[in-house]
Amino acid sequence: MLNLIWIAFFLIAFCVALFRLIYLGDTEVFGELMDAMFSLSRTAFEISIGLTGILALWLGIMKIGERSGFVELLTRGLSPLFVRLMPEVPKNHPALGAMVMNISANALGLDNAATPLGIKAMKELQTLNPSKTTASNAQILFLVINTSAVTLFPVTIFTYRAQMGAANPTDVFIPILLATYCSTMVGLLTVAWVQRINLLDRVIAAYLGGFTLLIAALLFYFVSLPQAEMLTQSALISNVILFALVIMFIGAAAIRKINAYEAFIEGAKEGFETAVRIIPYLVAMLVAIGVFRASGALDILFDLLRSLVLSLGMDDRFIDAMPTAFMKPFSGSGARAMMVDTMQTHGADSFAGRLASMVQGSTETTFYVLAVYFGAVGIRNIRHAVGCGLAADIAGITAAIIIAYWFFG
Repeated sequence: MLNLIWIAFFLIAFCVALFRLIYLGDTEVFGELMDAMFSLSRTAFEISIGLTGILALWLGIMKIGERSGFVELLTRGLSPLFVRLMPEVPKNHPALGAMVMNISANALGLDNAATPLGIKAMKELQTLNPSKTTASNAQILFLVINTSAVTLFPVTIFTYRAQMGAANPTDVFIPILLATYCSTMVGLLTVAWVQRINLLDRVIAAYLGGFTLLIAALLFYFVSLPQAEMLTQSALISNVILFALVIMFIGAAAIRKINAYEAFIEGAKEGFETAVRIIPYLVAMLVAIGVFRASGALDILFDLLRSLVLSLGMDDRFIDAMPTAFMKPFSGSGARAMMVDTMQTHGADSFAGRLASMVQGSTETTFYVLAVYFGAVGIRNIRHAVGCGLAADIAGITAAIIIAYWFFG
């Protein structure tokens, strides 16, 4: 899918540029395309190199959290919920541990650990699947929870915002938490409706009710504040929570007599390697987006959407962040490049820059996760997985737009 999208960017850009040359007499358009290719490839490299220190810092901290047992703690805490949501999975089956560890790793932003754990969980669930080419209920629920992006610590987004010059890179933390709650709840409710899961079960209701009460408390607190005060308080709470997590990670490591410094160094090395590894991906996507924008194709597409929005009497500022939203279900790297492009074009602290960051954190790459996880076990009949996953995506993106106007509008 990503290959087709990448090729389409270049082909559409070429066709639009050719139209501008032949019918509009624009002799500079192909020069602009080449300038975009060279300048965006240089920009992608500079961004990747600039990310090195920040990635090393955060991945080092997350490695301390991983070593200090926070993933294990979350695993123990979430296991009773998964037992109720997936009654066809035996209580002590290895799939439960792998699933909960995957969700826990995703929640803490440990992407490198989450993917292999997710594949392992899907393989364990496949051992219980009576039809090996058709997705089981448990496999679909697990996949939708993954695609709805239960992210409590969106480190990557903070990192890119810092690199792109945001005054307070973490000011989107509370908005992302609210948006990802909407995405996760809609995904879960959609699957529960299709699979007839009893959400009134005492254990399920207690977990969902507790999470909902936390979100409701945040909403109740912020809804009574003027917007300027709300932004100040949101930034303060975000920074306190995030730094408190860092202290908790280090403190837990000290209590368990784990060498926090060595764990940090190991994670920081992974951060450096990650920064180098993303260079070709970022170059590929930013160059493709750059020529698509330079040709005028992106402007044509979003001018049409803007006209429709304005004809309905709506504010049109959210449209500048929609490239990230449209790319997100298909490709994480593509959506990340769109987010970077939006922040570079409009500014990291612009409405569009913040909204693009929120969209990036509110949902996951549905088709990518589906291809990787189901492909790993040979599933061909995916049943209602795509529909439920896309419902979660739409809910997360819609919530991100509404919350962005509330916080930053």
